[in-house]
Amino acid sequence: MKPDTLAQRILPVLAILLVIVAIWYVGAYFMNAPFQRDLDRRGNVTSTTGEFIARTMSQPKPVLPAPHQVVQNLYENTFLRRVTSNRSLVYHAWVTLSSTVAGFTFGTLLGILIAVGIVHVKALDRSLMPWIIASQTVPILAIAPMVIVVLAAVNVTGLVPKALISTYLSFFPVAVGMVKGLRSPELIQLDLMRTYNASAGQTFWKLRVPASIPFLFTSMKVAIAASLVGAIVGELPTGAVAGIGSKLLAGSYYSQTIDIWAALIAGSVLAALLVTIVGIVAKIVDRAMGGRPA
Repeated sequence: MKPDTLAQRILPVLAILLVIVAIWYVGAYFMNAPFQRDLDRRGNVTSTTGEFIARTMSQPKPVLPAPHQVVQNLYENTFLRRVTSNRSLVYHAWVTLSSTVAGFTFGTLLGILIAVGIVHVKALDRSLMPWIIASQTVPILAIAPMVIVVLAAVNVTGLVPKALISTYLSFFPVAVGMVKGLRSPELIQLDLMRTYNASAGQTFWKLRVPASIPFLFTSMKVAIAASLVGAIVGELPTGAVAGIGSKLLAGSYYSQTIDIWAALIAGSVLAALLVTIVGIVAKIVDRAMGGRPA
């Protein structure tokens, strides 16, 4: 990648990030200032504007934490804690990651199988596809407690319920993407395969599957992020003691807003890493199939 191309990609992202941080600081000040004024009034504290702003931005339980408070919390709970500590964000991220990967794997396989069936069986296309679309209209927050309760009734707890919730969210984009990919070959290409007297299996493996690979990896990027959301949501109704969802619950119970925001940022970073990994695998597969490097 050329240096100028790299700069063109990074600079816009940094600019947007700086704008977000600036707006965040302004929002933190205006949301926390009323409480700080009340504290100062009760304690008969007089101070300069700078001192007031400093105290406003360093409250232990602010309504909206300042960016530097979240960054400090992230640093302490990521690099200054043992990874086996229940206060370590690395430990909680690993717990969530395990159910995310399991759900994503099952969801991807299920989505591919459904897509193959829909493309090759017209009855499934007409009967199954509408139900798949309708399934995604049900809020995951309504489904997650039902899954947890039903599986707990048959003594199935731990990783499996969270993985199933992740599967529910991740199979849909894969199924839709693969259907579009398997149907992407043009009519002239299909006619050419018939001219070569290719069987249905040969047409599938030699034409449809290679054409669907870009669609598959694009949908997998969406699916892996959705799977992470499903894993976090699955931890909420269980009262989990580990995972990013448990950090969010604990923070809400004890009004630890800094911990809540740190857990949210950790989840976002984890999602970005997972999507990046899928993107790297996509480039490797594309090059192995003869694609030109970008």
